Amino acid sequence: MLIRASGTEGYAGEAATLLQRYESVSFAEHHRSVAHLFPPAPAKILDIGAGTGRDAAGFAALGHRVVAAEPTAEMRQGAMALHPSPMIEWLDDSLPDLALLLGRSETFDLVMMNAVWMHLDEGQRRRAMPNVVSLLADGGTIVMSLRYGPIPPGRRMFHVSAEETVQLAAAQGLRAVWNRDKLPSLTQPGVTWTRLAFVKGGPDAAL
Repeated sequence: MLIRASGTEGYAGEAATLLQRYESVSFAEHHRSVAHLFPPAPAKILDIGAGTGRDAAGFAALGHRVVAAEPTAEMRQGAMALHPSPMIEWLDDSLPDLALLLGRSETFDLVMMNAVWMHLDEGQRRRAMPNVVSLLADGGTIVMSLRYGPIPPGRRMFHVSAEETVQLAAAQGLRAVWNRDKLPSLTQPGVTWTRLAFVKGGPDAAL
């Protein structure tokens, strides 16, 4: 029996539909508000919960080396077919433990967690944050999004506040450098997003 990572419920059966929906919005359009936080190329990027590979491919096209972690095989295989690139390495790894990534003793200049954090319950979020931070190089940035709105049938999602997330990050020595609330979804009516970014060390930046 296949055991799927916690939080991935519902994605395997809808992979074909989701691959089409997520790819309908371009990398540049989706990340326009936070693109100024991305490091110059070439940098090392970690995309956690990489989904369709749109973001991994977007970073690769900019000249970055990307490690894309996606635990749902149907999504991962579809993404690899959509975005074949020698600049992207795909891994079957997942939050909160990120066991494969932590075993590599590698750090990254940017960690992306787009539409991922809300799949973790409170205990998992507390376990996950130190693991994510340990993968971030000094001066590196975490960019993430929090989802608010109706939960699709069969999915495992939780309401996660920006305040809690900022506190968890601060406890691990991160500085909040971006906090934009209630941005409307480009593909799902009734859904809004909060975009957050954190830096490991370095000078303060305006929120």
